[in-house]
Amino acid sequence: MPEVSVILPVFNAETTITRAVDSILQQAAVDLELIVVDDGSTDGTLCALESTRDNRLKILHRGHEGVAAASNAGLKIAQSAIIARMDADDYAYPQRLQKQIAILQQHSLDVVGCRVRILNADNTASEGLQRYERWINEETITPQQILALRFVEFPLVNPTILARREYFEIGFSDNEFPEDYDLLLTAAARGMKFGKVSDVLFDWLDHPSRLTRTDDRYSNDAFMNCRRKHLLDGPFRHASVVDLWGAGQTGKPWLRWLQQQQIEVRRVYEVHPRKIGDTIHNVPVIDGEEMFSADGTLLLVAVGADGARAQIYEHIMKFGYVPGEDTWFVA
Repeated sequence: MPEVSVILPVFNAETTITRAVDSILQQAAVDLELIVVDDGSTDGTLCALESTRDNRLKILHRGHEGVAAASNAGLKIAQSAIIARMDADDYAYPQRLQKQIAILQQHSLDVVGCRVRILNADNTASEGLQRYERWINEETITPQQILALRFVEFPLVNPTILARREYFEIGFSDNEFPEDYDLLLTAAARGMKFGKVSDVLFDWLDHPSRLTRTDDRYSNDAFMNCRRKHLLDGPFRHASVVDLWGAGQTGKPWLRWLQQQQIEVRRVYEVHPRKIGDTIHNVPVIDGEEMFSADGTLLLVAVGADGARAQIYEHIMKFGYVPGEDTWFVA
């Protein structure tokens, strides 16, 4: 049995698949199998794959059903108790799997990611995603950070994920939600533990034809609907009263949404002097510097300014709040 099974779904990626496959087959000090699930490609993907001669490579041919179905199909023939994901247009550094397996086992984690570089197709830095890259690499590193911030965005880049088989056996759902984010939120609700290798071990290529750019399931609305569903099913399932941090463009829609769910917003915290002392939708706005100590009421932090979440994260702990237990960050 291999130490790790890597599942790589692919559809029409003839120009990048060889590089992605080679980056896995050249992993250091890891006994692996690579399962490439061809999801009905109509270009030269199959020719590129068949030119690779390596008995660790398995190619599964299927009709075109989408990435969720392809990933689930790959799991059915995977032999290992540890499963890793990979995408056809990305590049894994040689130490990726070795370091991820080590942290998974040493810290008794269920799911592990790593820091990344987000690049354009020409290997230049993706300027439009630099903020997301900083968030992935600097703000969502520890298990506590990943759990507390999971409703902001996907805290692990999906093709970097290495996990115990039980995580992937939950299955990728083929619905209106982004299947990878939906799976992570489901696993978190079941108590699985997440972590991240502190090294950059992956190049994630962004380009106009990438699925996350072209499919409605990865739109901002789809991500918002997914996080709100999981909030209601998870941390907020018994909540009747909450506090909110943020009276700006990010916070106000969340305030309205909470009230629509018949959840009372007791108070709104804010640092902008012109908003402090105001009332929004009949809720008083209070100075965040003078916030009340934690009393068991859940706190939802809805801010969008660059760097604001990190500052608030540290600030609220002075008042007894525990991010990931009674405090949740959203976007």
